[in-house]
Amino acid sequence: MKTIKGKVYLVGAGPGDPELITVKGLNCIQRADVIIYDYLASKMLLEYASDHAELIYVGKKGGNHTLPQDKINSLIIEKARKGEVVTRLKGGDPFIFGRGGEEAEILIEAGIPFEIVPGVTSAIAAPAYAGIPLTHRKFTSTVAFVTGHEDPSKEDSSIDWPAISKGIGTLVFLMGVKNLPHITGQLIRNGMHPDTPIALIRWGTTPKQVTVTGTLDNIVQRVKAAGLKAPAIIVVGNVVRLRETMKWFENRPLMGKRIVVTRAREQASELVKQLTEVGAECLEVPTIKVVPPDDWRPLDAAIKNLSSYDWLIFTSVNGVTFFFERLFSKDKDLRALNNLRTAAIGPATAKKLFEFGLRSDIVPESYMAESIIASFRKEKVRDQRILLPRAKEARPILPEELKKMGAIVDEVAAYCTKEIRDNADNLLQELEGRAIDLITFTSSSTVKNFRAMIPTEKFEFLLKDVSIASIGPITADTAKKLGFDVHIIAESYTIPGLCSAIEQYFSKN
Repeated sequence: MKTIKGKVYLVGAGPGDPELITVKGLNCIQRADVIIYDYLASKMLLEYASDHAELIYVGKKGGNHTLPQDKINSLIIEKARKGEVVTRLKGGDPFIFGRGGEEAEILIEAGIPFEIVPGVTSAIAAPAYAGIPLTHRKFTSTVAFVTGHEDPSKEDSSIDWPAISKGIGTLVFLMGVKNLPHITGQLIRNGMHPDTPIALIRWGTTPKQVTVTGTLDNIVQRVKAAGLKAPAIIVVGNVVRLRETMKWFENRPLMGKRIVVTRAREQASELVKQLTEVGAECLEVPTIKVVPPDDWRPLDAAIKNLSSYDWLIFTSVNGVTFFFERLFSKDKDLRALNNLRTAAIGPATAKKLFEFGLRSDIVPESYMAESIIASFRKEKVRDQRILLPRAKEARPILPEELKKMGAIVDEVAAYCTKEIRDNADNLLQELEGRAIDLITFTSSSTVKNFRAMIPTEKFEFLLKDVSIASIGPITADTAKKLGFDVHIIAESYTIPGLCSAIEQYFSKN
């Protein structure tokens, strides 16, 4: 519910890694009516916004302003005066070279209530992720934060170059890449030794992080050779030497790899999380959406007659979820299943089933329909009634083989998968720019729908040098039939198994 009078939260979004947002900052995102966000605020944080929230981008990149600061100020006031809860989401910390103080002043002048929510500044976080502690008892107990980009309209610099060149142990310059020659020149001219270690960290705390080190007298050439551009921070001081043994973030096995995740958005989080933890940058391009079946009547009829069945087989987490949601919607509970034995394909499906209070009687060794068929050959299923709630588009092999064994199988649609193309344009741009290293497929439907996104005349060109990873052999066969070269097939047909196979592949290549 909106307040009678609006309120503004000036929130530090952190340095780039979305997990570094504060708990209070996340709460402000979730409750906001309007989110006004900057270029350096992670877009992943916007996923926590409510469905009704208005999202307004006002960032600047390379000096190009989407909206000048005075217009941003007016926008904040305008929204707050309408009684909206406004979250002004700023990269890093709003009070560390973030103009948060200026925005607070205009709110005071306008009489609008506000709160400041500090964020983790890149001045601290980026060096930490690069393995550089800003203070260390063996090196220095002092640190200073300095702007690397002063207001160009100022006649004289407010930076006391003689003082910081001699009296401070560690210097951290923000927004100083373009002015690097000026910064290093000033430090040397004012008494700092040319051999002083220096590091530039670009896109700190994100999978795109790159660090270039050197000394004051050679860093300009090294940065130029590396093609390093903004955004980056500069760290000057002997603590930079500690990076040689202390760097950890950039050592992760998939660091710098850009991986497309084609799984349904509702299920992608586990795969994205595991890949991100080992350094990958994930581009979510969901090709399918899991939705209820077109007609509930077959499943409803099966639920009404559960007592007539001997077995209940689940082939996916989605099947479990949709079945129980429908069961509960019919005012039934687990007691309706008291006479049934259960089977689940794979540990993830069995785990989901157990969340509803049922332990699976059969979990095959491998995670395909063929394995559950083999398991049932050990059971007496002739004349047994089996309920199989699953995807409408599922392969027919399981019910066919069970019927050959003499079972009476009722296959009912518990859910459907539908093709979506929400991020297709962005995907094509990334592929054309040779910015993708790997594409993951977790089901045959993801393969088919992804293939439909790619123009046939550009398929070979766009997929050249892009590796393909499949969660298992069935999905891999589908991909091969559609023209993909499959480089990775997980031995364990699970998300952890897929991630492990991807790690092994890149470690060898």
